[in-house]
Amino acid sequence: MFQHFLQILQLYPLTDSLRVFSDKLNDWGKKKIPFVFLIDYLAQKPVAWRMDQIDSSQIRFDLNGFKNTPVGEESNPIKSFYLEKYPISQELYRAKFDHVINNLNAGNSFLVNLSVPTPIKTNLSLLDIYKNSDAPYRFWMKDHFVCFSPEIFIRIHDNRISSFPMKGTIDASIPDAENVILSDPKEAAEHATIVDLIRNDLSIVAEKVWVKRYRYTDRIHTSEKTLLQVSSEIAGILPETFNQCYGDLIIKLLPAGSITGAPKPSTLKIIQEAEGYDRGYYTGVMGYFDGQNFESAVMIRFIENIAGQLVFKSGGGITVKSNPENEYQELIDKVYLPFGHATNVMH
Repeated sequence: MFQHFLQILQLYPLTDSLRVFSDKLNDWGKKKIPFVFLIDYLAQKPVAWRMDQIDSSQIRFDLNGFKNTPVGEESNPIKSFYLEKYPISQELYRAKFDHVINNLNAGNSFLVNLSVPTPIKTNLSLLDIYKNSDAPYRFWMKDHFVCFSPEIFIRIHDNRISSFPMKGTIDASIPDAENVILSDPKEAAEHATIVDLIRNDLSIVAEKVWVKRYRYTDRIHTSEKTLLQVSSEIAGILPETFNQCYGDLIIKLLPAGSITGAPKPSTLKIIQEAEGYDRGYYTGVMGYFDGQNFESAVMIRFIENIAGQLVFKSGGGITVKSNPENEYQELIDKVYLPFGHATNVMH
């Protein structure tokens, strides 16, 4: 079953590095050894560390309270900062958007998550951003990237598995914003597609799967505005044969449906053609096992250091009902720093 699944995806061959990664997580899970892991979008550079192997001068994480903050370190809150964005032009974005729409109209996909890199400038370091982010899932790798994600991928406690896909974002200052986004036909169709995809994904590893909560909203505070984000909760029961084999399980569920689309195999191909850049760890998965509970998050809200240039990677879901101007604005709105306590000063 697993080999067949990988062959269908084609972009996810069971490489030596992926096999070693999976075996580590399986072994540590069975032995109840706490660990932290990262796996990139195309599963080419998966890494995992036991807690006693992590150097906090090189790697920092706070994954919903599971963290490695050095003892006695002061927070040094930021009072003001600047963030300059240099987004792709509307014309260049429209060419990518049109490629996606043509494939949607041809029936090659129902939903495609289209992302682009946006160069940014700020007076803050990646570590400054990590330390001051309000997001529940944060990860910093020295000189490489910082991620401050609001989106859970999967959570496992005992034999219960849950997933919380996010799909749908709106500026909370818009009058009656919650009703506007929940009643939007395009947003409703997009969210329904992702929920159906995640439900099918969980069915690969779980015996019973159901939608526990459908289309609820959360507030996300940024340095520029407050956003409303629409999510759902899907739950399942893992079989007795699971045996804490977290490596096998996580690989079967990748890539995350909320940042690819449906169906996955053809949608991955469309994304590769339209985007034309390396996502890297952006839209991959980060997570931990504390010896009892397993939790992971989708690596969205992501800033990468590429040859000295900071690049913020962002995107959104495209359907046949999508408006290119709205989608372009959404990807720019998602380029933000989650500081509710600091002032964004124009530079």
